[in-house]
Parts: sequence; C-alpha cells; structure tokens
Amino acid sequence: MADLPVLYRKRLIPDECVRLDDDEIIYMDDEIIVTKWKALHPKPRLDHGYSCYFLKRNYKVSKFLFNDDSLIYWYCDIIDHTYDSRGNSYVFRDLLADVIVFPDGFVKVIDLDEFEEALDKELLTGADVKKALKALDSLLRVIYDGNFTKLKNEIESRI
Repeated sequence: MADLPVLYRKRLIPDECVRLDDDEIIYMDDEIIVTKWKALHPKPRLDHGYSCYFLKRNYKVSKFLFNDDSLIYWYCDIIDHTYDSRGNSYVFRDLLADVIVFPDGFVKVIDLDEFEEALDKELLTGADVKKALKALDSLLRVIYDGNFTKLKNEIESRI
C-alpha cells in the first residue's frame, strides 16, 4: 500500500500523544484500518497483537497475544479520530471506556473511573461524552447480540 498514513495514539490520562511507528498497517479502506504491532511497553503477559480501527463506529478492537501467539483476550477501546490530509496522519483519541472480551466469552467494562476523572477535570466535552456512550452502547450490543465474531473477523481474515 503506497502512501500509508502515520498513526498516533492520544491519551487524556495521562496526557500524551504517541506516534505509533512500530504499528504496521496490513489493511485499510474507508471504514477500517487493521494493524499489527508489538507492545509499546512489553509486559510478561502482553507481547504483541493486531488491531482494527472501526473509523465510523468509534471503537478499536485489538487481539492481545502472548509471545507464543496464544490469545490473552480481545481488548476494545472507545475512540474518536481526526485525519490530517496534509500530513496524511490519523490521531486516535482514547475516550477512556474500554471493554475486554475474554476467551471464555466473559465481558468486562473497565476504566469508567478514568472516564469520571476526565469529566471532573473537564478533559471531555458533552459531545465527547455522548460519542463515547453511543459507541460503548453500540459495541456492547454487538457483543451481547452474539455478533462479536464479525468484528474479530476483520482481523482474523487478514492475518
């Protein structure tokens, strides 16, 4: 793929914007971007994985893997993004609420404390809150309706 965009991850807590130089785009179209990556800060459990940014749905689904390629879990970030055509770059902003889907199907919503902290510190606007809650609701409906496999397949079909 010629002229691939540069990807950035922007966090609110802590306030940082990191260029994802080691993320490799393996597929993209106008609705999704699929990447493979090594952990920015490798841990004994998390070594590498794959992510699919759902540009129109405001979430990212990631397959977190051990160093032997076995599945840790699926990690879903609620995000928004901006695209800069002059710099051919995407900035993906973490809207803090996250969902983990474990291999046994157990679902856990996490980081709502950070969401509350961001609200208290006025790091999120009312529009951000609405966008995040709408995306979280949409993602949970996909999961609870038994359609999470469709999201996973956007990664699985490309690796």
